[in-house]
Amino acid sequence: MSKIRLMIIDDSLFFRTFLAQQLSREASIEIIGSFGDPVAASQKIASLRPDVIALDMEMPRMRGDEFLRKVAPSHKNVKVIVISALSENVFDAMQAGAIDFVGKPGSTPGFDEKQFVREIIEKIKIASQAYTKTREDFARSKPQTARPSPAVSSMVLGASSKNVIAIGASTGGTEAIIEVVKNFPVSTPGVVIVQHMPPVFTKMYAERVNKICAMTVREAKNADRVTKGTILIAPGGDEQMTLRQDSQGYYVKLGKAPKVSGHCPSVDVLFESVAKVAGKSAVGVILTGMGSDGARGMTEIKRMGGHTIGQDEASCVVYGMPMEAFKRGGVREQISLSSIGDAVLRRFSGR
Repeated sequence: MSKIRLMIIDDSLFFRTFLAQQLSREASIEIIGSFGDPVAASQKIASLRPDVIALDMEMPRMRGDEFLRKVAPSHKNVKVIVISALSENVFDAMQAGAIDFVGKPGSTPGFDEKQFVREIIEKIKIASQAYTKTREDFARSKPQTARPSPAVSSMVLGASSKNVIAIGASTGGTEAIIEVVKNFPVSTPGVVIVQHMPPVFTKMYAERVNKICAMTVREAKNADRVTKGTILIAPGGDEQMTLRQDSQGYYVKLGKAPKVSGHCPSVDVLFESVAKVAGKSAVGVILTGMGSDGARGMTEIKRMGGHTIGQDEASCVVYGMPMEAFKRGGVREQISLSSIGDAVLRRFSGR
């Protein structure tokens, strides 16, 4: 099997050297170029033919997201992983076509060098197999501003306080989630989300989605109520998020717990709790991502009478999690990403 050809672009000589030394020990990766200047690197892509680029965000002459918009469309088979300090700009890079991102040392608490290197290696391998946007996709990419039309708002007239929507995603999910929820009106039932993401970044992501949506979006805190018009995103880190119910309705419980299905927070943990608490009143949605997290939970939501929707292969960055859920019989509808938002709302149309 041929090695993954990796190019590193970072203006820090120290970090470039560190990364090259660590990744060169991985048998499946070949370092074919290391650059401190993104402009100079862009001139070498055609001759060096990288499979994956590890890209810094904040650099002189050209930022990472600018590189993705100006350079990457001419090399559509090259996948990009962003390695970024704590900044909302990383989500601009995701919108511009990066496959995934890793927080730089110091961007999240409790930095573990070995874990950091393992995570980068894993994401490079995933990126090498992922779907990349076409040139036309890049050309259409622009800041999203969406508000639901009256016609869309009328689709949730049949929703009740017992309804809940659960969404799970991983690689490629930051943009996929936005595509699903951007037109949800404020009358939409409460939404709970697990998106595999480093700690701290989830709060910035929630703030970003909140600027786009009509619903109120925030990073979940323990005991937050799950109510109409609210989207709660599980915080990255070492806590699992579950759905609970009391006399007042639904709320989320956060607590430190081991990884499940390889992740914390885990989609399976959230979905299984949704199945148990909400049953037939739940809608489960599984989006793009590597692995099988969420497949077991989707199956359980379906078994308890809830409606389940999986993203189809053609619209996934990585058709892993939705594929596993589909193969296990946990998906009632398998449809394109652009159709999922309306499909969710139709469950509460009252017609």
